[in-house]
Amino acid sequence: MAGVACSKAMEEYFATMFAEADRCYSIARRARSRGLDPEVFVEIPRAEDLASRCEKLLEAWHVEGVAERIRELSKDHNREEVSLLLAKEMATAPAKSREDAIDRAVRVGLAVLTEGILVAPLEGIAGVTIGRNSDGSEYLAISFAGPIRAAGGTGQALSVLIGDVVRREIGIGKYIPTDSEVQRLKEEIPLYKQCQHLQYTPGNEEIEIIASGCPVCVDGEGTEVMEISGFRDLPRIESNRVRGGACLVIAEGMCLKAPKIQKHVKKLGIDGWEFIDEYMAWKKRHDDKGDDKGAKKIVPDAKFLKDMVAGRPVIAHPSRLGGLRLRYGRGRTTGLAEFDRALLRERCRLSLSPVALRRLGEVTDPGAAERARATGRPATTEGWTTVELEVESEAVAADQLLALGGGVEVHEPASLRRRLHELAAALAERNAPPPSG
Repeated sequence: MAGVACSKAMEEYFATMFAEADRCYSIARRARSRGLDPEVFVEIPRAEDLASRCEKLLEAWHVEGVAERIRELSKDHNREEVSLLLAKEMATAPAKSREDAIDRAVRVGLAVLTEGILVAPLEGIAGVTIGRNSDGSEYLAISFAGPIRAAGGTGQALSVLIGDVVRREIGIGKYIPTDSEVQRLKEEIPLYKQCQHLQYTPGNEEIEIIASGCPVCVDGEGTEVMEISGFRDLPRIESNRVRGGACLVIAEGMCLKAPKIQKHVKKLGIDGWEFIDEYMAWKKRHDDKGDDKGAKKIVPDAKFLKDMVAGRPVIAHPSRLGGLRLRYGRGRTTGLAEFDRALLRERCRLSLSPVALRRLGEVTDPGAAERARATGRPATTEGWTTVELEVESEAVAADQLLALGGGVEVHEPASLRRRLHELAAALAERNAPPPSG
């Protein structure tokens, strides 16, 4: 544990933990050496950090020394950038063939992305091949298998970006898909949705943009029993069965994580990924089209209940008052947020000027103000907005809203409107100008 700043007692504790781990591994090695188990060695290697885990996870691909390089790059780059830079370096390391070099580089990059703790770098990539386009140029195809799901959307998406970085380094051309290959994916992804769960199912236009523009061929093994009915027996696709890995990478990876790809492409200055900008523009146009004059509604989302096993208890239904809420990134300073919200027992409907709408969080509960802004609707052509605001009580609300001056009009309840009028009248009377003379 060199370099860890801790007390003498903690140093002794860590030393004891390491010594006991060594003793346990020694016993396990002696037991395995008797030949009574499937293997005569302990399959799980010891590793101290992410770098060591990645190196030992991929030791079959001869990546000796990669742990130290990961530690060096991690000083100045985040994990996703490290994966791309390291894969680029591994692509030019000695290998039996170009396919082996690319395969190793993509696996190393994916291992860094998944922190060396998932099966995706081993089983999620079935292999890589170098094929030829109709114009005779070479292209890179990555064959994904079902376990690529474990990598998550970010890992799936960035593994394609890693492949693109690597194929450029080696001098392989861009993938040029045929119309039949794109059309097959339009049938294949909805079919996969019938067989397995997909977080996101893209439409035909989305698949067209991604599949037509991607510079790397996203291929895969036939993982499902179901076969496609159209665009069968294509010369560059081996199986007519649904390719689960390819469907996952395009749907949950490249479509769902397009903003993250866009961020890394722009930061690292990688060209050839303009189709992601086109996809993001398409998404924005179609997301905005469903809005009612810019108003956004917060509605319960029951997606997590769809695939629930029958008989399993439901802890909380979506957006149910008093239900379980998981909060991420909360500090001690915001620990009373739920308590504060519990105090907001009443509602009022009011119209606010643009200035008052911006200041609402300054005079009322910030969370209540944010929810009110999110669900507000335009009230007049002068830019006023009608909102529903959660308040603690009418008395408290009247005092708070008075601070907004002439930028607020209460519609409901009538009792709050009267209270605010009385307060404003009393304030006006007290501050009336003195009589002249």
